[in-house]
Amino acid sequence: MDDWDNYRLILALHRSGSLRSAARLLGVNHSTVSRRLATLQAGSAGILFEQVAGGYRPTETGAKMVSAAEDMEEIAQRAERQQRAAGSADKGPITLSLPEAIGQFLLFEDIGEFGKLYPDIDLTIISSYGFANLDRSEADMVIRGTDKPSDHLVGRRLFPYALSHYCKRGYLDDTPPEKRRWLATAHNWSQDEWKKTSPFSDAPILYAMSDLTMRHKALLAGQGMARTACYMADTEPDLMRLPGAKTVTGQHLWVLTHPDLKDTPRIKTLMRYLCDALIAKRTLIEGKTR
Repeated sequence: MDDWDNYRLILALHRSGSLRSAARLLGVNHSTVSRRLATLQAGSAGILFEQVAGGYRPTETGAKMVSAAEDMEEIAQRAERQQRAAGSADKGPITLSLPEAIGQFLLFEDIGEFGKLYPDIDLTIISSYGFANLDRSEADMVIRGTDKPSDHLVGRRLFPYALSHYCKRGYLDDTPPEKRRWLATAHNWSQDEWKKTSPFSDAPILYAMSDLTMRHKALLAGQGMARTACYMADTEPDLMRLPGAKTVTGQHLWVLTHPDLKDTPRIKTLMRYLCDALIAKRTLIEGKTR
C-alpha cells in the first residue's frame, strides 16, 4: 500500500472509531470513506478494521498498519515543520493559537500593531480554548493558561492570571437578595466550589455558557453575578467586584512553540513581542489594579 491517502484513512478511522467521524476528520462525506475502506480491504491489505458495537476497531493487521501510518505521519509533520522553520528573516507564515478571551481582552491592539511592525509575517490567529497540537502543526505557537504544558515544548512561563467575583454596578442595589443569580461557565456547572468562596454563596445559578465573551456581555448587561478573570472585568468601568470578594490565583500563562521552530527568526520575534506585551499588563492580569 503506497498511497498516503490510504494511511490517512486508516489513522482517521482509528482515531475517531466511526465512518462518519472519520469523514469529518478527512473533510469528505460518509459514503466516500465507506467506499474507500471497502476497496482497501478488498485488496492485498486484507481486513484492517472490524465492526464492533459503537464503531470500528483495528484487527491485528490493522494495528500494524496504524503504527506504520503514525510513523509516516510523524515524518511528514517533521518535514513540514522544518520547511516552515526555513528562512533567515522576519518573513513567512505563523499560526498562533490562543484563547478568545486573551485575544480580545489582552492582546487585541498588540496583535494589530504587530502586523504593522512586521508586514512580511503572515500571521493567522486561531481562537480556541483547546490546546493546539504543535506536533501535528495545528499551530506554530500557542498562548495558554496551564499548570503543566507538554515537556517537549519550548517557550516561556510568565505568571498566573487572577479571578474574582463581579457584578454590574447597581446590580446589588436593584436586585433583592432572593433574586440575585450567578452566571456560570458550562464546564463548572456542577462544580460550584467557586460559589462557596464568594460573598453570595447561596445564590443559585441562572444559566451556564461555554462562550466566555457572551457571558461577559451578560455580566455587563446586569443579568447576574460571575466569577471571571480580572483582566476581563477590571478594565470595565460598569463592573465592580462584589463586596468582600477576594482574588483567586489561576493557571500560569505560557507562550510556547515546537522545538523544531524555536530558532526560526519570525517565531522568535513573535514570541518576544507577545511576552513583552503580556508582561506590560502583568498588574492587570494578576488582578492588582483595584
